[in-house]
Amino acid sequence: MFKILLAVHLLFAIFAIGPLVHAATTAGRGVRTGDGAATASSARLLRIYSYASVLVIVAGFGLMNAKLPFRGSGGAKAGEFGDLWIWLSVVLWVVAIGIVLVLLVPTLEKASTALGAGRSVGTLTGRISAGGGVVALIFTGIVFLMVYRPGS
Repeated sequence: MFKILLAVHLLFAIFAIGPLVHAATTAGRGVRTGDGAATASSARLLRIYSYASVLVIVAGFGLMNAKLPFRGSGGAKAGEFGDLWIWLSVVLWVVAIGIVLVLLVPTLEKASTALGAGRSVGTLTGRISAGGGVVALIFTGIVFLMVYRPGS
């Protein structure tokens, strides 16, 4: 069961978090080029993949409660919520999704509307680029926490 849950967790991470980070880091391109359709598409993709990223968390909690299949593990669980690397990853995920849904998506929708009306969106470009970069850094940190597992 552990290996199946690990595979599901990794697949969800690749196919939900990967596109989420890509959309977040490239969202500013549509704003810089004045492409309202691309900007609206980025906002839509960010919202969809943010919601899909919940599947990564659900699979991760299932994986955390699975018994390790390794020799000498004595049937121990893969992790506990009290482990530093787990609760810190969840907190970072909440922060990243908050940035996406509270900052990036509304700003992209505002930029898309402004571009459709022919107004300037130069002041929004920096906010979108910075938000995307921070989201990428947060998810990079989560990957390091998952691999390094500090405190265990």
